[in-house]
Amino acid sequence: MSDTPRRAFGASSKSKRSDINVDLDTARHMLPLVRSIVQDIVTVKTHLNQLHPEQETLESHRRELAWKERERRYSIDEEIRQAEGDYKKAVSELRDLGISLVDGKAGRVAFPTRINGRPAVFTWQPEEENVMYWSYEEEDLRRPIPSEWVPGTPLRLKK
Repeated sequence: MSDTPRRAFGASSKSKRSDINVDLDTARHMLPLVRSIVQDIVTVKTHLNQLHPEQETLESHRRELAWKERERRYSIDEEIRQAEGDYKKAVSELRDLGISLVDGKAGRVAFPTRINGRPAVFTWQPEEENVMYWSYEEEDLRRPIPSEWVPGTPLRLKK
């Protein structure tokens, strides 16, 4: 199975959901569901990364395998098909929410938005406590979300 294509943090393929814009508050409220889906993606991706080398080894020695290893060779194909199906389903769940998977291995996702009239994204990945970064769609740079954008956060006074 091939990895999700590497793109700029917010780059997304043109889809029927390209008109969706998520504000920061909504992205943060969606996070519990997104976190659960991303955990499934990362778990399945890790499992597939373990299964593929085992499958290759079994396939390369298929003529020398004892019965137990032959059984495993056949069952691993089904296990990979199931895991790939689970992966596609989880990615589809994100897509249905209007969110794109930027990096399947790290679990980084992008919530589409507009900043200063330009297409942008809020990004999150599993080791982060909350949605804390953004970038313009065509950029690789993840910028911290300014406190001024967070509802209820007092503006900082310049000294």
